[in-house]
Amino acid sequence: MKQVEAYLVNSFVLGGLGGNPAGVVLNAEHLSDAEKLHIAQVVGFSETAFVTRDKEVDFELTFYTTTGEVDFCGHATLAAFSVMFEQRIVGTGKSVQRTKAGILEVRIEANGKVVMQQRLPEFLDSFSYQDISQLIGLDADVLAASKLPIEAVTTGLADMIVPVPRGYLDKVKLNEALMTEFCKKHNLVGAHVFELNDASSNYTASCRNFAPLFGIPEESATGSASGALACYLTKHTNTESNTTIDYLFEQGRVMGCGSEISASIKLEGGLVSEVKVGGFAQAFDKVNILLEL
Repeated sequence: MKQVEAYLVNSFVLGGLGGNPAGVVLNAEHLSDAEKLHIAQVVGFSETAFVTRDKEVDFELTFYTTTGEVDFCGHATLAAFSVMFEQRIVGTGKSVQRTKAGILEVRIEANGKVVMQQRLPEFLDSFSYQDISQLIGLDADVLAASKLPIEAVTTGLADMIVPVPRGYLDKVKLNEALMTEFCKKHNLVGAHVFELNDASSNYTASCRNFAPLFGIPEESATGSASGALACYLTKHTNTESNTTIDYLFEQGRVMGCGSEISASIKLEGGLVSEVKVGGFAQAFDKVNILLEL
């Protein structure tokens, strides 16, 4: 038997509370894919990150849900670098990670905030209000009232960005079976549903994320989808060509796990040249997992 230590971390915490739990395993060089999947299943969170040293960049990170590997996970990346910062493996400033979504920069600020670079956006597809209505339990006319399109966007993972009018986010009723089949058919991870907030709110938008295809009925904070949402909002609500736009999102409120996610989009000549997502994480426990040799 060999023993593996996994850190349990809440990512995108708000005032030290809430957030989305992720597992983190350091020094994962000698773990097989099957062992990583088993560890992720024992941990039981939506994602677990596995950190190894890399010959060309600082670290390689791989990510596993309870059902399999995914190319990237924002909240697990944040968790991993927060743990490494606490353990003094990394300091403030820039690190570079290799993921299956690409080579990405991670920067840690003096206050412990982790800011992650994401891939530049790809807008993959668009969907009708009628098609999505039955997936989330809101009438097509309600969805149309948002006056914004439903689009699949990726900055590392492909999510469907679904706008709803203000006041309807809490009324979403997910049909897990239909959403699973839809995401499978269209090669999507899940749906990121949002409503824009008014000017009196600290938050640009309130969000909910659903990824039942990967065993996640609802997630309380989603880094990759927040990057995609920021790019979507920049495309559809911004009129500047050369600027940096900062967004602040809240997620998980309906689940009782309020989370805060920042995003920043840099535009040059009207095109997105940089995508960053950031937040705070807090480790709350460690578990030891035994593996058969």
